[in-house]
Amino acid sequence: MPVNRSSIIKRITLISLILFIILLIVILAALAIGSTSTGIKAVYQAFFGHEDADSMTRAIILHLRLPRAVLAALVGAALSLGGLVFQAILRNPLAEPYILGISGGSAIGAILGILMGLSRFPGVSLLSFTGSIIILFLIIIISSGHSILKKDSLLLAGVMVNSFCSAVIMFLISMTQDSRLHNIMFWLMGDLSLADLNKAGILAAILCPCFILIFLLSNSMNILLLGKEMAITMGISVKAITLTLLITTSLMVSATVSNCGLIGFVGLVIPHILRLILGSDHRVLVPACILGGGTYMVVCDLMARTLPDQGEMPAGVITAMIGAPIFIFLLKKTKI
Repeated sequence: MPVNRSSIIKRITLISLILFIILLIVILAALAIGSTSTGIKAVYQAFFGHEDADSMTRAIILHLRLPRAVLAALVGAALSLGGLVFQAILRNPLAEPYILGISGGSAIGAILGILMGLSRFPGVSLLSFTGSIIILFLIIIISSGHSILKKDSLLLAGVMVNSFCSAVIMFLISMTQDSRLHNIMFWLMGDLSLADLNKAGILAAILCPCFILIFLLSNSMNILLLGKEMAITMGISVKAITLTLLITTSLMVSATVSNCGLIGFVGLVIPHILRLILGSDHRVLVPACILGGGTYMVVCDLMARTLPDQGEMPAGVITAMIGAPIFIFLLKKTKI
């Protein structure tokens, strides 16, 4: 594959800079807009300790809206990048973080935590994370042997495990009769309302090394798309690269789901949109998905907490309502 190192570095830098500025703009909007709109001036005063800053407004911006915007950006980045990686590994345009059942295992853990009366963080989050890790190793064991890295085997194992997890989730919901049912349903639809800086900091500490590792393997992802035989010919260890990407992405997605529940369509729609605009080079797509997914999630969360008059709705509802029509449009126009 011909490589012009200087040209690709300039392209990555330019695209990343543009998307980063867009992300900053939507985060500023998320800080300024809410049930009590404060304006950009109040945001500036809150950050730089201006003497005219109202203490209540400052608390709303720094302790409520800022952690939520940061968490939304991290969640969107992880889900979008997860979709890109799974689509490359499985060579399937419908692949996204939930297709292997990782989210299903995470959901089962979270529901058990809610039914046991544990706190949202760390109790429910830890059980959710544990559930997703158990499912990851279960899928690897099921698809192990001679065909461990055969994409169809991995995909089928994931679909079957995901179906089983969905059945278990429905069983647990049907057995729940009290007020905990509302908490379960809200979590299953994706919820960022309990964001705080501690959760955002922990999630960032988990995600940043994953982002870096996936970017370092982005050129290998380009080669994997050429086919297993071609990749081996070009000196790529298909087994090692695939397992590394699979485990890293599953860890990244499970950490995200354990923090905010199930949020769909981000990993499906954003990589396709960016691939149409920017091409198929994963060295460009990886940073673009991190920044583009983060932007999309911040916008969706802003809509989720400002559009309803009676309160707010789960962010996952907005991502699905926007993502599904976009995906159908792409399906009609581009033969995905």
